[in-house]
Amino acid sequence: HTGERPYLCAECGKSFGRSSSLACHQRIHAAAKPFCCRLCAKSFTQLSSYQSHQRVHTGERPYLCAQCGRTFGDPSSFRRHQRAHQGVKPYGCGECGRAFRQPADLAVHRRTHTGERPWRCGECGKGFVASWDLKRHRATHSGERPWRCGECGKGFGGAAGLRKHERTHGKGEGEGEPRPFPCPQCGRSFASGAGLRRHQRRHG
Repeated sequence: HTGERPYLCAECGKSFGRSSSLACHQRIHAAAKPFCCRLCAKSFTQLSSYQSHQRVHTGERPYLCAQCGRTFGDPSSFRRHQRAHQGVKPYGCGECGRAFRQPADLAVHRRTHTGERPWRCGECGKGFVASWDLKRHRATHSGERPWRCGECGKGFGGAAGLRKHERTHGKGEGEGEPRPFPCPQCGRSFASGAGLRRHQRRHG
């Protein structure tokens, strides 16, 4: 392993150690998604992503956290979850040194230094650093309650209100009804497909 990455993507300049990795990456630019789910028609650029997605339908969750017993359907959600136990925050801000578990959280934080507010309200023009801040703000204009409880469907104006409400259902890990519908993005599980779909809309 010399660390050499001779295979260069002409589209974006990213380099790879193997030609197969470059070929796989280039599908992102070509928007080619050859792996299509027959159950919901969602398509994927990589076989591994397609295989992880299949677990949404089968309910299979082969990745088990030894610390808390929670299970996951895909390795990336499992790794994210493990970092939470370990307190690992590998993404550091060059400006202030604050560290984050996810690169997306670091990207949002950086905007507090740059003053960038890319999410604008069409109603009043106010800018926000993150999409979820704009979503919460929009509810002040419309009275909309976009955060929905996967358990009972009740709506809330913000994520904090939803989390507080969810605790009233009083179901800890491993208790209550089975939750065979996992979210492929964050690993959270739901008792019904409808609950999962409502939750996935929050990811955008």
